[in-house]
Amino acid sequence: MPTDCISYQKSGYFSKLIVDYLDEKPELATLYNRFPKLDNFKAQIVEKAANYDSKNRNVLVASLKNQYSRFEVSDAVKENISILSDSRTFTITTGHQLNLFTGPLYFLYKIASTINLCTTLKKEYPSYDFVPVYWMATEDHDFEEINYFNFKNVKIKWNAESSGPVGRLSTNGLEEVYNLFSGELGVGQNASELRKLFEDSYLKHTNLADATRFLANELFGNKGLVIIDGDDASLKQLLVAFAKEELVSRKSFQKVSETNSLLEKDYPVQVNPREINLFYIEDSLRERIIFENSQYKINNTKLVFSETEILELLEKNPEKFSPNVILRPLYEEVILPNLCYIGGGGEISYWLQLKSNFEAHNVTFPILLVRNSVLIATEKQLQKADRLQLSWADLFSNQQDLFNNKTKEFSSFNIDFTEQKEHLKNQFEKLQEIAKQTDRSFIGAVNAQQTKQIKGLENLEKRLLKAEKRVHAEKLELILLLQNELFPNQGLQERRVNFSEFYLTANKGLIEKILEQLNPLEQTFTVITL
Repeated sequence: MPTDCISYQKSGYFSKLIVDYLDEKPELATLYNRFPKLDNFKAQIVEKAANYDSKNRNVLVASLKNQYSRFEVSDAVKENISILSDSRTFTITTGHQLNLFTGPLYFLYKIASTINLCTTLKKEYPSYDFVPVYWMATEDHDFEEINYFNFKNVKIKWNAESSGPVGRLSTNGLEEVYNLFSGELGVGQNASELRKLFEDSYLKHTNLADATRFLANELFGNKGLVIIDGDDASLKQLLVAFAKEELVSRKSFQKVSETNSLLEKDYPVQVNPREINLFYIEDSLRERIIFENSQYKINNTKLVFSETEILELLEKNPEKFSPNVILRPLYEEVILPNLCYIGGGGEISYWLQLKSNFEAHNVTFPILLVRNSVLIATEKQLQKADRLQLSWADLFSNQQDLFNNKTKEFSSFNIDFTEQKEHLKNQFEKLQEIAKQTDRSFIGAVNAQQTKQIKGLENLEKRLLKAEKRVHAEKLELILLLQNELFPNQGLQERRVNFSEFYLTANKGLIEKILEQLNPLEQTFTVITL
């Protein structure tokens, strides 16, 4: 079976908006800057170089050095942080939540896409340098979304309470999670490596941000991946001017709302703006800032500020202000000399709502690239698919449709009565013409008879299909088992399974295989064989 198995557009796992974006539908052209093609990056470089404040590079490099000061850093990471000072260096960025032990597999694919695009761009534009960046979503407060991962159908969950920015959350209590995971891993060298990786990440670091940085650095640091934490007082200084405008003029609400009103005619809207798209944060608090009765109130607290007071607080303590999903992308692009954001379908959908807001703030809108999607299969599974005469289109299809289609394919006679139903419809059309010319009162009777006979054929078709399923039950059961192995819970493997399941077989070779086989500019699922 081929390793490029099916296009994103034909997979059935992407929204209409993303499919139309990938197909470069002209009606979406105003929602993005440039389409992710290799030739388009030169113009993106020129535009970003012209609009990016060079002073921000110094703040960025100093902040990164400070963030990495407590960590062992590879030469590749040190070099990439250093060259960010150079005006000919640009970043390719992905972002992700601080999911426990990376969460689902697609965390790896996001970062691999980012690293590989940098490699591709360096070959195409050798006079520039490109640094892969992972933006940790340390300021998110949706702990329930990140406090678990699945390992061999067991949910490994961290039972803790969190109401503030998750990056600041203490790692106390993760010993219990470690013991549960350790017990599920079994024996062997690879299992021991996974135990040590979890222990070194979560039991030897005091907060979730540091634990996640260590983990991602262990997996990808040798490839020069630079990890950035936006919950940083120095970096927040670069947000002050934009946050002030957000508090006073509320331009983001207007611009994104205008885009949404156009989008929602044809597509579901992914995110809706607030009048103020900022949170107020402390260690155990992340709440919306609401403007009400000429005052700025912190939702669900007794904190209230006048305009003068909140602007003074912003100047003195910008780290207390946290951008939401509408403003965070702007914050990223102000900080970073970034050319391209790589994300999943859901992320790219909401980025497509934001271009007008970037233009209103005179910030270059990045190229938007849908990350690589991957299906990991064993050689045995691929051989089984070949024996069962299954294509990738078959395996990606709805399970009921797959059953019906394969049953018809296996059957020695034609179960599809479409031809017979069309023949009946033609006959009844002639009868209707006769009825019109003789007695129009017969038309109702003719229509009723047509409905009855068509329904009879459909019932016969269903009964024959059911009978044929019994005849081919053994083969169909094998198909069911294989599809369920590759698509757990009839969903994408990459959205459910943790990397540790495959690490048990492939160890560090898993990361290398992923990096070797992913082409970030291709729009097809990639099959990786273990």
